[in-house]
Amino acid sequence: MICRILLLISLNCVCGLYKPRYSGPVYQSEENHNITAEWRFSSKPNISVPSLKIHCVFVRGLKVFYHLDNSVDEPQHEQFSGRVQCDKDALRTGRVRLHVSRVRTEDSGLYLCRMATGSGRKVSQFSFNITEATVTSKPLIPEPEPKPKPKPESRGRIGLFVGLGLAAAAAAGLTVCHWTSSCRST
Repeated sequence: MICRILLLISLNCVCGLYKPRYSGPVYQSEENHNITAEWRFSSKPNISVPSLKIHCVFVRGLKVFYHLDNSVDEPQHEQFSGRVQCDKDALRTGRVRLHVSRVRTEDSGLYLCRMATGSGRKVSQFSFNITEATVTSKPLIPEPEPKPKPKPESRGRIGLFVGLGLAAAAAAGLTVCHWTSSCRST
């Protein structure tokens, strides 16, 4: 709770409580992607991580985004639970590097972080601008055109045979008639 009060005082001093003036980095991404927020808090090498205190909040609602302090346990807000990891190696070199996985559109907004070491204090701010994921359509694979259904061969052959048979019968009938009529006249 003390951290929140100190953060409010810092917020009021750094960016004005009612009219925030923001000049920090803006990290942009689509939802369900990952973001790494990074800044330098000290130029001194070999920072003692156990003496370092970091308290980061999402300004909208003052939700605890990340907290590192060996003496005070302040739980992370459920919105960020399990999604924020700090690179401990970067801390030793005076840099804060926070990896946020599976960002959401509701993560968009201003963040404020207060760091304290044995050699001083610093407040940093950054902003996330998370947009909805764009739906990419799968490439359409043209479906092959359906092959025409083959007509049953028996129908075609039957018709051919019937037609040929009728033609042959007609020819035979004409021939017979022709013979019979020529035979009668003789």
